[in-house]
Amino acid sequence: MSEYKGILVFSEQRDGDIHPISFELLGKAREIADKKKCEVYSVLLGYQMREKAKELIYFGADKVFLYDHPSLKEFDVINYKQNMVNLIREEKPEIVLIGATPLGRSLAPRIAAALKTGLTADCIDLQLDENGELIQVRPAFTGNLIAHIKTSTRPVMTTVRYKVFKARERDPTRKGDIVEKEVEIVKDAGVRVVRKEPVEVVNISDAEIIVSGGRGLKKPEDLKILEELANLLGGVVGASRPLVDEGWISKDHQVGFSGNIVRPKLYLACGISGSPQHLAGMRDSEIIVAINIDPSAPIFNVADYGIVGDLYEIIPKLIEKLKNRKRGVKG
Repeated sequence: MSEYKGILVFSEQRDGDIHPISFELLGKAREIADKKKCEVYSVLLGYQMREKAKELIYFGADKVFLYDHPSLKEFDVINYKQNMVNLIREEKPEIVLIGATPLGRSLAPRIAAALKTGLTADCIDLQLDENGELIQVRPAFTGNLIAHIKTSTRPVMTTVRYKVFKARERDPTRKGDIVEKEVEIVKDAGVRVVRKEPVEVVNISDAEIIVSGGRGLKKPEDLKILEELANLLGGVVGASRPLVDEGWISKDHQVGFSGNIVRPKLYLACGISGSPQHLAGMRDSEIIVAINIDPSAPIFNVADYGIVGDLYEIIPKLIEKLKNRKRGVKG
């Protein structure tokens, strides 16, 4: 095990832009590496990405392994996997961090299987124990328990959810090395991109304003008043898990352990009691406003502003106030 050292962060890119989760992972990797007194590496696969590779150094990497080739411009899970496996076998990092994005969730298990190592998926925290070994924290049993996992194989591979860590401040004075690696091309990967189709999915994790509904809503059609309020505020609609389980709204709107972790500037919780699973997904919002008929609801413990009352009376008044404001009507 002593031959494994350092932390490797897979830096995801789409269409030449680095996904923000890459910077979040670099921030956490830097924190852990400073405690373990080891280096942080990043790996970037794509085409004409050298300038973007510098950004990874500015956000915490000591060394960036760059795989730059036309065949890597589009995500091909077989080619990406093969080059990642080659690098890990050469460099032997102790820890490998990958974002729990759709791309990362496709890539990580293939790498782990090829390396015959463990993989802990969808982590919400990473800690070090008294011996300096990584403890991976993730929800278990649909979010009802929090598991603390230690991996005995090397490297320790982990996928981490978006928005659970904060990126460091960009520091353009940081120095590091960019190492260009030879690309292995799997000629018959069995994957071919025919075309890209836009998919209407709400990226709720990036939203700055979220209006969320919970069990306080009486029927699916009532989500329309939340949607109207969200539109007036320039935000999106979120939901607690029960509404998703009932089929009232799609899972990409779900906030919580088993949904999405969010950090908006404003989180408006309407008829949400505040289960631990839900609170863990939104408690780091800058401003939390809760509307609930039950004054003892746990959501009020994390709210910056609380309104005890019926959402069916309060939200229409908020909507009317906002409409009047847009029309320039006082009062």
